[in-house]
Amino acid sequence: MLVVFIGAPGSGKGTQAERLAAETQLPHLSTGEILREAAETGADLGRRAMEYINHGRLAPDDLVISIIAHRIRQPDCARGCILDGFPRTIEQARSLDQCLAQEGRSLQAVLELQVAEDEIVRRLLRRAQISEKPRSDDTPEVIPQRIAIYRQQTMPVLEYYRERGLLCEIDGNGTPDEVYARVRKALESRRLVSSDAG
Repeated sequence: MLVVFIGAPGSGKGTQAERLAAETQLPHLSTGEILREAAETGADLGRRAMEYINHGRLAPDDLVISIIAHRIRQPDCARGCILDGFPRTIEQARSLDQCLAQEGRSLQAVLELQVAEDEIVRRLLRRAQISEKPRSDDTPEVIPQRIAIYRQQTMPVLEYYRERGLLCEIDGNGTPDEVYARVRKALESRRLVSSDAG
């Protein structure tokens, strides 16, 4: 199974991706974690990634694509994987399709967690309050910028996948259990998980 979770900051995509990965025993590939791991290996791509990470900048598309492509070709991804935070741009989405096609594979579903902006702001501010190490971008000043960037970059990606019949819109409101039930229902409808599991 090859699926992608897409959602605004605070939508809960990481939580839901982790849960699905645990149930299916497939790797949960978070873009941020993959970049950090690549940086720690000391490989050329990793060193380049670390240069961006150390300066607090987003790595460029071509670098992210190269690192993700390398990761999904690893043996533990032979049965599939759960992608979280990638692709974020149309270029990344197209490159992912090309990468998978070279392996004779393709995405099976793209799960968009939909949460209203006021709820996203509330979640992020709460996360900043309860976290031992709050993120520097979970602030009232920065959160609207993060949401705006997400809308600008991701709306074309959503349309890209909608046109291919891959997009599943999931109501991201409610408890994690309630949201996960919706995630499973969407995957069941595509016969990617069985209704008697979980």
